[in-house]
Amino acid sequence: MAANFLKSLFGDDDLEQQDEYYENPQPASHQGNNKVVSFSEGQANRAGQTTSKISLYEPRMYADVKQIASQLLADRAIVVNFTQMDPKAAARMVDFLNGTVFAIKGEMKRIGKEIFLCAPNNFEVSGNLSSNLKAESDHFND
Repeated sequence: MAANFLKSLFGDDDLEQQDEYYENPQPASHQGNNKVVSFSEGQANRAGQTTSKISLYEPRMYADVKQIASQLLADRAIVVNFTQMDPKAAARMVDFLNGTVFAIKGEMKRIGKEIFLCAPNNFEVSGNLSSNLKAESDHFND
């Protein structure tokens, strides 16, 4: 009896239930230029090539190495000029960056007396400048 009362209260009077039918909407046709680009595709220049970034650093203390290494971990090449640093601190920083480059399977090259290029594995570094550098005045080969 309570069930009959609830049915009458909510309007469920032995009416046949109708199956609801929904049509699948058709996707809208895509017209015009697609100006949305995925971030993973990188930025492209006008020629359609992906652009890469190289960061330049002239550290003054060893604490700067964390910021420099983070650029390598972000797949950016860096050029580091150690002329403004204490030679012992600079040698420690070179060791740290060399370890970072090794961990990301990159490459580290000397391009000047106290200037180094560190590149992640998505950069190709070619050429050699070491013939112009003298090892006897170099404090990085201790």
